[in-house]
Amino acid sequence: MRTSDFNYDLPAGLIAQTPVEPRDSSRLLVLFRDSGKIEHRIFREIGQFLHPNDLLVVNRTRVIPARIYARKPSGGRVEILLLRREDLVTWECLVGGKGLSAGKKVAIDDGPSIGIIEVLEGSRRRIRFSEPVEPFLPKVGEVPLPPYIHEPIKDPERYQTVYARDPGSAAAPTAGLHFTPQLISDLKGQNVNFAEITLHVGLDTFAPVTEENPEEHLIHTEWCEIPPATIEAITKAQQSGGRVIAVGTTSVRTLESATGAGKNGIMSCSGPTNLFILPGYKFNCVDGLITNFHLPKSSLIMLVSAFAGSRLIKDVYDVAIREKYRFYSFGDAMIIL
Repeated sequence: MRTSDFNYDLPAGLIAQTPVEPRDSSRLLVLFRDSGKIEHRIFREIGQFLHPNDLLVVNRTRVIPARIYARKPSGGRVEILLLRREDLVTWECLVGGKGLSAGKKVAIDDGPSIGIIEVLEGSRRRIRFSEPVEPFLPKVGEVPLPPYIHEPIKDPERYQTVYARDPGSAAAPTAGLHFTPQLISDLKGQNVNFAEITLHVGLDTFAPVTEENPEEHLIHTEWCEIPPATIEAITKAQQSGGRVIAVGTTSVRTLESATGAGKNGIMSCSGPTNLFILPGYKFNCVDGLITNFHLPKSSLIMLVSAFAGSRLIKDVYDVAIREKYRFYSFGDAMIIL
């Protein structure tokens, strides 16, 4: 297995720059793993492929206005992108600016001061605020969009799922962007159930794997949580013949982190996960997956390849490109059953 096995050529015009309206009017590629059969639909038709007692597990994380600007004592501007909170005032972040070594201080206009406490790899820093920054973020922060999106977003809520409520992500769990309140209501009306997990998405999710052998890649760590109510919903679905369908790779990673190879059942959990799912992984909980189309050589396309098979996913991506599906965060969706 080589990282190059997960590469593909994508015309730049297929990288979605803006979301479609309404949310559930995006296209949906339906893939059946056993047969390799493909259907082309609209996302709002997804209920035709779901059964009573199926359980959709969604990630309720909310993207925070994680891009903030500060000033050095000299007046120079510093861009800070918050990645992961470590305690009430300590964060791992990316910084843009010169001379930001350990011990340096910067400040936000009308906000807390910031101390650089450790230089990490590249532009990463560990910083400490003089007080919790969250109350200031709605005023001083901006919602960061992925680097491949160059169009400004008119409504920041379009980069949030309709069920987002746990602040903490630097990026959206984009498979969930296609759901509307009406679609969720319609699915519940056909006895499809919903349960929630939380995984706070870091920007490393967009980073390509650079090692020639993907097994040598150091996967990013993200904080996740499965509440007891979700465990109960999963058990009920499994006992009633329903399928557990993860909405997004973040839900897959969380659910599989709570089972692990060789364990029986699933446990509620809260804490960091560094689970790296590659082809050959045996899935313990997830029966189906709703997902967008991912970047080449990313850990996310590797996860999807593990679920459906590398050769099949490569063929499906070729079909999606030929059929001019829209790719990445604001792009179209796929359901794998």
